[in-house]
Amino acid sequence: MTHDKRHIYLKMKSLADAKALLHQAARTFTPLTTETVAVTHAAGRVLSGPVFAAISSPNYHAAAMDGIAVDAAATFGASETAPKTLFAGKDAHYVNTGHVMPEATNAVIMIENVHVAEDQGAQQVLEITAPAFPWQNVRRIGEDIVATELVFPRNHKITPYCIGALITAGIRQVEVFRQPAVFIQPTGSELVDHAATDPADLRPGQVLDSNSHMLSDLVTSCGGTCFRNSIIEDDTEKIAHAVKTAAQGDYDMIFITGGSSAGSADYTADVISRLGTVLIHGVTMMPGKPVVIGKINHKPVFGIPGYPVSAIIAFEQLIRPLIHRMLHQPDPADRETEVYPTRKIPSKLGLEEFLRVKLGNVGGKIVATPLPRGAGCITSFTEADGIIRIPNHVEGIAENKPVTASLLRPLSEIRNTIVAVGSHDNTMDVLADLIRARSSRVSLSSSHVGSMGGLMAIKKGLAHVAGTHLLDPDDGSYNIAYIQKYLPGMSLRLVHLVDREQGLIIAKNNPKNLGAINDLTRDDITFINRQPGSGTRILLDFKLRQAGLNPADIVGYTNEEFTHMAVAVAILSGSADAGLGIYAAAKALDLDFIPILTESYDLLMPADVFDSDMMQLMLEIIDSDEFQSRVRSLGGYHTDNTGKILWRS
Repeated sequence: MTHDKRHIYLKMKSLADAKALLHQAARTFTPLTTETVAVTHAAGRVLSGPVFAAISSPNYHAAAMDGIAVDAAATFGASETAPKTLFAGKDAHYVNTGHVMPEATNAVIMIENVHVAEDQGAQQVLEITAPAFPWQNVRRIGEDIVATELVFPRNHKITPYCIGALITAGIRQVEVFRQPAVFIQPTGSELVDHAATDPADLRPGQVLDSNSHMLSDLVTSCGGTCFRNSIIEDDTEKIAHAVKTAAQGDYDMIFITGGSSAGSADYTADVISRLGTVLIHGVTMMPGKPVVIGKINHKPVFGIPGYPVSAIIAFEQLIRPLIHRMLHQPDPADRETEVYPTRKIPSKLGLEEFLRVKLGNVGGKIVATPLPRGAGCITSFTEADGIIRIPNHVEGIAENKPVTASLLRPLSEIRNTIVAVGSHDNTMDVLADLIRARSSRVSLSSSHVGSMGGLMAIKKGLAHVAGTHLLDPDDGSYNIAYIQKYLPGMSLRLVHLVDREQGLIIAKNNPKNLGAINDLTRDDITFINRQPGSGTRILLDFKLRQAGLNPADIVGYTNEEFTHMAVAVAILSGSADAGLGIYAAAKALDLDFIPILTESYDLLMPADVFDSDMMQLMLEIIDSDEFQSRVRSLGGYHTDNTGKILWRS
């Protein structure tokens, strides 16, 4: 069954209002029941009631040192000048750590403080030169735990350390809250099961279902359990039947993935309203705006957007706190730090944005470079070091002005990150991999803003290194003229990374019969360009001027991408016929290539950074045969001068 109707977000709320409404509604949700589990299987569970000790620990007076057990009163008066004499087996008894204290003793003198004055075989004569005080070096009964006292209160989350305490207290079983059981229903006629589908066989329009697996693991990380139902196509009746069955079962929460936006094929809100109540349809946050929150049979139901990043934000902001509340646990507070954006970042008024960023310590401050903002870019989360929340009442954040970021990685790791900002090149991925292979402590973070953007990042102290390939049209040299013009007076090093082939990336077998730059002005050719400030864009404009061509005559000249691989993908998908890029990108996607020139791709870094341990590690790898061999295997690269210092100031 299908609908032709489109929804609007009549119940859209701000994130703060949505959280408050969900918090209020949670009082009406069916609470978790309890169960009894063995102590040895209780780690990670939450106690539903207090636990009291069954026995004391220790349950006897125990020696805390190796030595002799004595009655402290018998040692009074002992000194260096007037040693006290004791008799082994009579008023002194040898003990080891943990031994039961002999009757009528209440102190232990360490063995190193005992002198054997005379050994009479069956009985030794011992001398001590200092008195003991009562209960010295003795663990008394109940020193750690006293029988009947509280070991842990209700709502306490059991850790592995707690297991030791519970067993020591004589506890064999504990009452805990049942783990929240979540039913996940993936929906969408476009979805296919990743386990049953060869990715090479995917047809246009088909999408591998990843969200249900990701959400399942997120639930598990919060202490819940999941059941993933089979994918259901866009059919209201089938979805409603599955959700109704789940709501009548033993599940505590229901997820419907996909189908939550305002499109005509999005049925989640309809299903929830038919079976229960829609509390919220739409939250003013980005990503995650289409989320639906409802209630069926006193159980929370979430319509989770189909885009992966939207699903993550919806889970972390709304669902995770609810699961923790059900388990009577606080939602963990974000670890935050002050960061400085590497460039101005606009944002939409009226939407609270969760901006994923890469972070690194440059010159004593943490700099933040934004990652792709699309809700479908799951790698923007896997690569992110932090998240900047841009409030819904501002239009963006300023460059190099401090803002707060929530950390996704420890600061210790971020401080050991080489921040590379500038032109994109595939060799930077090879470099990042080899750095991690060589050192578990150091990593490389690359952000692609073009060669000029990289130079400006170095100038403003927002990067350790910039990849650059800026052609000087006057003499055909690379980079140095631009560095001298835009970064005068700075102490810098320019290191050659690779020579690479630049040219036109075109479809396999050249179906449009392209031959040279001049062909780009043909009416039947759609071009894909690089962004202004990139070395490739500067090269293109130089070649167009040489050929006497007007950019306005090129269809698609204003269509821009930020990486060579993105240009290659545009051509592979058929959205463009040609783009200027490197041979390695064309080879990677089995596209054809028309060479134009060989250019120099170099790394620029401040002199003080050049001498750092992190940078010396990177330079050592650049000089290695392993790096250069892998680079050459990509195709279109030459490494004759790789690692050479081209210029210093």
